[in-house]
Amino acid sequence: MLQITNGIAIQDWELSEQFTRASGPGGQNVNKLSTAVELRFEAARSPQLAPSVKARLKRMAGRRWTSDGAVIIRAEDTRSQARNREIARERLAELIRAALTPPRPRIRTRPPRSADRKRLDQKTQRSAKKALRGRVTPDSTG
Repeated sequence: MLQITNGIAIQDWELSEQFTRASGPGGQNVNKLSTAVELRFEAARSPQLAPSVKARLKRMAGRRWTSDGAVIIRAEDTRSQARNREIARERLAELIRAALTPPRPRIRTRPPRSADRKRLDQKTQRSAKKALRGRVTPDSTG
C-alpha cells in the first residue's frame, strides 16, 4: 500500500512493478542485473481518486499516461533495485499529490487605459512611417 495523504492510499492491486536492465554507467552490473524499475499505476480504475483528480493527473502525466488509463513511472537513477523502487513510488506519490490540488481560478483583469492609448499611438506612428514609403516620382522632388 502506498500512502499519498491521510485520506488517500493506493492499494497494492493498483500497482505493478517490472524490473529491466538500466542504461548508463554501472560497469558489469548494468549487463547482469535488472535494477531499473517500471512502476505502473492503474489510475483510470482507481476508486481512491475523484474524476476531476484523474483528469488533472492525465494532463500532468503527459506521455507517461497510457491509452488504457495507466500511469507509468520509470526509475533507473541508482544501481540498487530497492532504491529505484522507492524513487519510483515517491515520484508517483508526488505526481498524485500535485494532481490533488485544483488549479487557482484565473481572475480576469482589464488592461489600463494608458496601455490602450500607447498601443494606438504606436499604431499611428507605424502608419505614418509606412505612408512615407510610397513611390517617388520625378516631378514631386521639386
